Amino acid sequence: MAILLGTLFVLLGGFANGSFYIPYKRVKTWSWEVYWLVGGIFSWIVAPWVFSFATVPDLTGVFRDATAATLFKPFIFGVLWGIGGLTFGLSMRYLGVSLGMSIALGLTLVFGALLPSALVSIAPKVFVNLFPGTAPFGDLLTTKSGLISLAGVLICIVGIAINGKAGMMKDKEVSDEVKKEGVKDFDMKKGIFVAIFSGLMSAAFAMGVAAGKPLADITLAHGASEVFQNNPSFIMIMFGGFLINAAYCIYLQLKNKTMGDFVKAPLLNNYTFSIIAGVLWYLQMFFYGMGESILKGVAGWSLLMASSIIFSNMWGLITHEWKGVSRKTIVTLVVGLLILISSTVVFGLAKAA
Repeated sequence: MAILLGTLFVLLGGFANGSFYIPYKRVKTWSWEVYWLVGGIFSWIVAPWVFSFATVPDLTGVFRDATAATLFKPFIFGVLWGIGGLTFGLSMRYLGVSLGMSIALGLTLVFGALLPSALVSIAPKVFVNLFPGTAPFGDLLTTKSGLISLAGVLICIVGIAINGKAGMMKDKEVSDEVKKEGVKDFDMKKGIFVAIFSGLMSAAFAMGVAAGKPLADITLAHGASEVFQNNPSFIMIMFGGFLINAAYCIYLQLKNKTMGDFVKAPLLNNYTFSIIAGVLWYLQMFFYGMGESILKGVAGWSLLMASSIIFSNMWGLITHEWKGVSRKTIVTLVVGLLILISSTVVFGLAKAA
């Protein structure tokens, strides 16, 4: 029952992650760097504090008892993740929700799920303290649950590759005019580059959660429920991410002279949808943190990324990002999605093994 509940929480996180960019499509007259910053303030600053105060008893006491080193570890991974988060938004700007997420989240899945264990195995004296509680990679190869989890990762990679193939097929079949109906700033080459870079850097979030284990232990000691133990770590990770994103957005606003967009109509519409997008984005990590506290390890992160890709492709179909493509391309996309869905079943079996 606990595994089922943990899986449900992570799937809710995947739905939030796969859906968060959709409200941004309703923003009018604002430049990307303006609505990304408005949404980001709620994603990375407001929501983490509000949800943490609501779920963690004596939150101020948790931070008072934590050492500077305990807080710095998740923060520095947040800075690295912030670079990934920034390019994550750009990947969807240039490729659309479905293809951008498929590539970026696919790489994030692999590196986020496996890199902490690999680093602990390669240099235990350095990384055991940085990622406390992380099993070495060898454990994944010698246990039934570890082997099933690795099989789930491989299946997920196959599904992502097929989705990427569908995207390449779309690029050849559809005119630039039709592409821009679904994705206003469509740019295949630029989008692929930023999506790959985003996938590599965004994996730092999973590492930040692992590095935040001492802070999670302090949170538990202050009476927090196990499912909310990661929330203070999220505050530090997301603050690091906020600094990177805010700096780049302000730079673009100065360069492009778009600061006036903050007061450009329709104000109610633009602020409302930007805030909704920001809160949805945070909810992916809120629910992931709840599920990860139950599932722990490779399966939770992999399931989050796989389900995010599934839901983002669903939205891509709904919002006509695949308009005008052949039946063969749609079939290729659907096959990729079915394989991704099968990978989530495998991740569930891994935790039950």
